[in-house]
Amino acid sequence: MAWAALLLAGLLEVVWSFLMKQSDGFTRLWATVGTIAGVIASFGLLALAMRSLPLGVSYMVWTGIGAVGAFLVGMVVLHEAASPLRLLAVGLIVSGMVLMKLTSPS
Repeated sequence: MAWAALLLAGLLEVVWSFLMKQSDGFTRLWATVGTIAGVIASFGLLALAMRSLPLGVSYMVWTGIGAVGAFLVGMVVLHEAASPLRLLAVGLIVSGMVLMKLTSPS
């Protein structure tokens, strides 16, 4: 259950970060409202996951999902550049998350 909450929290981090970009500095109402709702839901699920998962694991996986997801959304939806070094960086983040999961006691 904790890992499912953490996964959903990470996915919501991607959603709110995309909506924050769309809010244009919080000048667009519905994107701003979506950002705030996404942040609250993401933090709530992260807190739920942290009840049984270690702090370091939870935070690292949450930020990793957010970072990789935001990169992919930026690349696919916003047509941001995807250089070989940026792709390598994403691969290293994913590798770190996998290692963190494999070494987690829960």
